[in-house]
Amino acid sequence: MTAATHSTLFPQVPESADAVLDGLDPEQREVALALHGPVCVLAGAGTGKTRAITHRIAYGVRAGILQPGSVLAVTFTNRAAGEMRGRLRQLGAGGVQARTFHSAALRQLQYFWPKAVGGDLPRLLERKVQLVAEAAARCRVRLDRNELRDVTGEIEWAKVTQTVPGDYPAAVAKSVREAPRDPAEIGQIYGMYEQLKRDRSVIDFEDVLLLTVAILQDRHDIADQIRRQYHHFVVDEYQDVSPLQQRLLDLWLGDRDSLCVVGDASQTIYSFTGATPDHLLNFRTRHPEATVVKLVRDYRSTPQVVHLANGLLSQARGRAAEHRLELISQREPGPEPAYTEYADEPAEAEGTARRIRDLIAAGVPAGEIAVLYRINAQSEVYEQALADAGVPYQLRGAERFFERQEVREAGIALRGAARAGGNDSLLDDAEDLPAQVRAVLSTKGWTTEPPAGSGAVRDRWESLAALVRLAEDFARAKSDATLSDLVAELDERAAAQHAPTVQGVTLASLHAAKGLEWDAVFLVGLTEGMMPITYAKTDEQVEEERRLLYVGVTRARLHLSLSWALSRSPGGRASRRASRFLKGLRPGSGGLGASGGSAGRGGAVERPAGGVGGVGGVRRKHRGPVRCRVCGATLTEAGEMKLMRCEDCPSDMDEGLYERLRDWRSEQAKELGQPAYCVFTDKTLMAIAERVPTTDGELVGISGVGARKLGRYGADVLALCAGEVPGGAGGGVDEES
Repeated sequence: MTAATHSTLFPQVPESADAVLDGLDPEQREVALALHGPVCVLAGAGTGKTRAITHRIAYGVRAGILQPGSVLAVTFTNRAAGEMRGRLRQLGAGGVQARTFHSAALRQLQYFWPKAVGGDLPRLLERKVQLVAEAAARCRVRLDRNELRDVTGEIEWAKVTQTVPGDYPAAVAKSVREAPRDPAEIGQIYGMYEQLKRDRSVIDFEDVLLLTVAILQDRHDIADQIRRQYHHFVVDEYQDVSPLQQRLLDLWLGDRDSLCVVGDASQTIYSFTGATPDHLLNFRTRHPEATVVKLVRDYRSTPQVVHLANGLLSQARGRAAEHRLELISQREPGPEPAYTEYADEPAEAEGTARRIRDLIAAGVPAGEIAVLYRINAQSEVYEQALADAGVPYQLRGAERFFERQEVREAGIALRGAARAGGNDSLLDDAEDLPAQVRAVLSTKGWTTEPPAGSGAVRDRWESLAALVRLAEDFARAKSDATLSDLVAELDERAAAQHAPTVQGVTLASLHAAKGLEWDAVFLVGLTEGMMPITYAKTDEQVEEERRLLYVGVTRARLHLSLSWALSRSPGGRASRRASRFLKGLRPGSGGLGASGGSAGRGGAVERPAGGVGGVGGVRRKHRGPVRCRVCGATLTEAGEMKLMRCEDCPSDMDEGLYERLRDWRSEQAKELGQPAYCVFTDKTLMAIAERVPTTDGELVGISGVGARKLGRYGADVLALCAGEVPGGAGGGVDEES
């Protein structure tokens, strides 16, 4: 049995219903054959749950047991819904509705609103933050940006738990939820927010569910019409449903029991949005006759990764932990997870970037590597470190692939070439489909070799390269495919948001990484106060943080690295300590040990020669406190430490040199196709212009100028500092740091 993850991108449609079942393991096959009555699938990470439920739907459709239009599959993200539609289409089960709760409800609301209420549906409010800010102002409450975000989150929580403004304070007290401000004050803002929405005839995303529920409760004729259309329901990620979503699901079902739910209580990480695993854990109580299938064969991760994941959950407590699944790896053994302790956060970022560069050099594609952190604010130092190392990266949560300008332009060009056919001279020398695509996209900026470094030009190239790879896979799967066939495939993928892979290291929060996987995963910033996060006070909140780390661990197929830093800034007091969740798992941290049904031992500790703070045996020089060279105060901010002075201390910067450096940097960035900051940041240029170095040693001593940048740009920068014209486009050799 092999993992479904690496299956062919364009598999042949199975010839028959029975062929749909080929390749499923015994438990997955049991899921696929359980087509009647309530079904509960308890599926561990990497066990092929999406494969099991899509094959279940496809088998039911192909066997004539289920009508495609009568099936509604519900999941939690547009990406997951798009992937499900794509898989069902490849299995010969097109026409099945796969949507998010909000998408399905909005479609029904738009259709039935004129009949149920009359007139047009109120406008949907895309972002509620501005209206919440206005509501707070009208209540004479001042909120800073973070408080505004938190209060908005509280309003969303209240709505999905079906709590009205007047009941909010009592609901918070009952839930032991820690409100960001006085609950009575938030309740007042919540009430004003609802009033402003009514005054302006707008609704928000939570209203979509609330209004659909209200219509289905009040109008039995409309509820019956929906039930006549949809006879069979499948709910993925069932551990994440909110009370409001469960209420909507109950109304869709009516008194029927044709329901299949799939989930894993150990992956419940969205309780702050109102999600609760109780519906999954209580499913067998509500449906005593339910078929229950457990998927524990892990096809994603090596025994070493699975062993660590099982060990992490073996220390868990609470109701969700009582229902944890012991995973069993189906893969060959791989490297042990690496644990690395660094002196400070910049050192951790630099070490991570260096190890990523080594992995890429060893043949691991950049698109198969991820850096995962607890909060988005941690990304900046890793963005800078990867840019300094010349490693392309992408931030998870950026605009969708098919909405990128270069992808839209490429689609228009491919569609035009397909229409022109043999009349397009651009295709004269193209012998096959991939060659045709490469010829067309070469007019949009695609080249056989990628541009150097990262930045907008590299991002554009990566998007086009993903389309080229897609064409190559398509041609291998369908040897007689034409350019028109590929354009049709792209249109279907765009409609399903089924994007090809873009090659670049992924930077993402642990929450955003849910449902994704990579060959190599770096879990960074694993310190007390960050993992678990400092505001996780109750036992249940701490346990959710543990589950969040478990989700991060189980994203890795082969390489897994866990790291933490003892201080925030260079020279800072080493007061931090590694996350409590690693106790007993990493060597030397206690005797709990990791239990589990997978092979392999705990994991190797990776400590640099000479103590903490480096990687790969490279010894970092000891850093003491960094002091302002003007007033002598201890510096703590990264920007101030780069300048070696307080932000408000007087500067002795050579303004002329600074402008020459900026002009030179612009030329370098333009030539490399990178943002200017990838050459040197503004703060680094200011530091150079203030200190005017005359030797390599003085230049490399400036923060932001490492050995690699010294080799690449050192000669030019020193020439500019000496008042000379720099020689050569890039100066020097790009050496490894």
